[in-house]
Amino acid sequence: MANYLVTGAAGFIGAAIARRLINEGNKVVTIDNLSTGKAEAVPEGCVFIKGNDYDEEIIVQLDAYKFDAIIHIAGQSSGEISFEKPVYDLQTNAQSTLMLLNYAHKTGVKSFVFASSMATYGDHNDYPLVNELTKAEPKSFYAVGKIASENYMRIYANMYGIKSTALRFFNVFGVGQNMDNLKQGMASIYLAMAVNEGHHIVVKGAPDRFRDFVYIDDIVEAVCRSIDRENGALYEAYNVSNCRPIHVHEIVDIIEKSLPYKVTHEYVEGTPGDQKGIYGDYTKINRDLGWKGTITFEEGMKRMIDWAQK
Repeated sequence: MANYLVTGAAGFIGAAIARRLINEGNKVVTIDNLSTGKAEAVPEGCVFIKGNDYDEEIIVQLDAYKFDAIIHIAGQSSGEISFEKPVYDLQTNAQSTLMLLNYAHKTGVKSFVFASSMATYGDHNDYPLVNELTKAEPKSFYAVGKIASENYMRIYANMYGIKSTALRFFNVFGVGQNMDNLKQGMASIYLAMAVNEGHHIVVKGAPDRFRDFVYIDDIVEAVCRSIDRENGALYEAYNVSNCRPIHVHEIVDIIEKSLPYKVTHEYVEGTPGDQKGIYGDYTKINRDLGWKGTITFEEGMKRMIDWAQK
């Protein structure tokens, strides 16, 4: 049995990770400010501290525990909102990481896993298949915060020996995603619009944009394999991706064909900093951690659409 801090366990990804760790017999504590998460989503048995993980008064409360690892999932996760609230975005995505790394150093935490993002790469239109050596060209403040966090991790790993793993999640989707949030999660946004009254999907941006989707169960597996990884250097960044581009018009088409009623759609102007599209090479995480996605986009969407209609 181990003790873990999983930030953001009131949210989609954090809750799934916390649930897996608890089901395996571990103890889990979470910090969540409920800005997009829901208290009822925190798994049973998880100790819940309500607040911001960039608040020193909240960090101090962690002194009551002794953690084997920190899995930092919490953070503002919308590129669009990062332009609307840039300081808040910086606090949730970079300041929080720095403070938790400092806490890890002071208390002897040996492993730190961070939810980074494919947004760090920006667009690479000439060659959209990216690997971990591809140049980072962020297009949003959100992506800048993720890059800053990765560099804080690299420095703490080299200076203090904390095994630090930045997982560059590509587009996460699946059963349990927050469909009330229409500014984060492309598949969940379109599905939410389709099942809501009116059954009308408003797409912000062009239909030829594309994303590399990873189902939530595969994301959880990547996180769990990272906690006690033995391969790689003290600091490593990994793509968590399927190396497959799915275009926006394909997502809309699947949703429209899968629902038992007529769904309409329209395309409108895009949002600031939105990427046209990249997809990720997962060779490195497969080599070091033996990870590979197991659930296809089609299977994941089927599960998600069935769940959304219940």
